[in-house]
Amino acid sequence: MAGTMATGQIAAVSLLALAFGAVPAASAGPAVPSAATRQLIARNAEFSQAIIKVAPNVYVADGYGVSPLTMVIGTDGYFLVDTGVDVAQSRLVRAEFEKLTGLPLKAIIFTHGHNDHVTGAPAFLTPGQAIDIWAARNFGSEDRWQEAAGLRIQNLRGLRQSGMALPDAKRINNGVAKAFRPERRPGQARPADAILPNKFVDTQIETIIAGVKVVMVRSQGETDDTITVWLPDQRVVFAGDNFYKSWPNAPAIRGTGYRDVLAWAQSIDAMKVLKPAVLVGGHTKPIVGAAEVDSVLGNYARGIRYIFDETIKGMNEGKSAEELAATIRLPADLAALDYLKPYYGNPEWTIKSIFTAYLGWFDGNPTNLFRLPPKAEAQRLIALAGGEARVRREMSRALQGGDWQWATELLDRLLALNPQDQQLRNLKADALEALAEQLLTATGRNYYLSYAQELRSNPAAGPAPPPAPPPVPPPRQR
Repeated sequence: MAGTMATGQIAAVSLLALAFGAVPAASAGPAVPSAATRQLIARNAEFSQAIIKVAPNVYVADGYGVSPLTMVIGTDGYFLVDTGVDVAQSRLVRAEFEKLTGLPLKAIIFTHGHNDHVTGAPAFLTPGQAIDIWAARNFGSEDRWQEAAGLRIQNLRGLRQSGMALPDAKRINNGVAKAFRPERRPGQARPADAILPNKFVDTQIETIIAGVKVVMVRSQGETDDTITVWLPDQRVVFAGDNFYKSWPNAPAIRGTGYRDVLAWAQSIDAMKVLKPAVLVGGHTKPIVGAAEVDSVLGNYARGIRYIFDETIKGMNEGKSAEELAATIRLPADLAALDYLKPYYGNPEWTIKSIFTAYLGWFDGNPTNLFRLPPKAEAQRLIALAGGEARVRREMSRALQGGDWQWATELLDRLLALNPQDQQLRNLKADALEALAEQLLTATGRNYYLSYAQELRSNPAAGPAPPPAPPPVPPPRQR
């Protein structure tokens, strides 16, 4: 990936910088992309633009934005399941859908409240048009909880996670979606009167929309406002973000409340019981074929439950979150499945999330009840190591040897004492870019690269402050 320095390049720049006080320039990309980079580039084939007919009256528009939009044609009209993130792209989808039917739009169903499934809705609406808009009773609850506290930092962290501030050359994709920049940016106010739901699902409801039987069921997972949408006559199930072809994003590194991992597996189990012939996830291409859908849902739930069970087992043995994340691995047969690879979420993050949800921040070691603050710890450790010059030499050796994680941890100690030292900031940026090159999880990769860019470009102030809240706060993207 552009912006990542090869091992020898970093070593040479680091040693010269440390010896002569020079500030390294922005790094160049490696001559040979890593296996993770090649795999992530190949992943882009999953996001090609297409209108996919999955049943006689069901059409999925994929690759137009970052999430699928589905049209279900009935007897006197059609309805949509999700509407995408970008009005311009959703208008293109509308034009394609209108080639397939001249019937009017009767309703919209939102599988959950994240922006990338919601804010394209105005593309399908006509001023003054009255339609039913279905969603969970607590639609947008994830964001209301954070907004009630005045929390804004996740806006900045969300931009890092998605790589929105990165140049195109550094941004391959988001793991479950192409590297898309929507017309409506995350955090921008939306026309609330146009897209707020007016029909609600409390637990489960069966209804007729445009002559089509529809069952909607509250289903916890990536959000607690998710509903599973089931078309029994067509045997099509819509999972929202409770399924996409990747290890689930539990939690999002932008910052969210606990995403209930056990409930997530149970929601997948409930879909499997329906015996669907088509599975439409919240991202990536639909899966078609009853046997394949059954296998995918079974393996997905088994993988989630395995990580949950092993984490709880290790917690009961007194192990810390870090110990568990370093040792728990999916069984080989599950780890080999492409739809369980860590393109978007990562099992290690899920393990830490489970630990924190059930036991809180304290890992059980009394040393950690009142730890030294970072600056005081750095002062003592650096003195114990023989002073800053010695730690800098060890950090340089770590960079030279490709030990990027150790290098960043040493750099964090040095930066705790010298936060505005641009030489150290640039070296940390080098190490973060090298870590990004080796990481398959696109959200973490984007975060590494975005933070590195901030270290280089905003030397005096540190990372940019969170943006102010919008006038009408919408649910955030993913």
